Amino acid sequence: MADLYTTKQGDMWDAIALARMGSEMHMARLIEANPEHRETVVFSAGIELVVPKSEKQTETVLPPWK
Repeated sequence: MADLYTTKQGDMWDAIALARMGSEMHMARLIEANPEHRETVVFSAGIELVVPKSEKQTETVLPPWK
């Protein structure tokens, strides 16, 4: 399951990956999920992107005492 994100003027792939997926390192996965926008560098407002779930979003890490 993936989420949707609507861009704001000036959004860039790395910042979206950081904010929505937890790390800029997920930028490639974000681009792969949105191939129709792969050549976009700086987004205009109102573009809907698919944001795949990252491992960080799906796993729960509990402290050792739990």
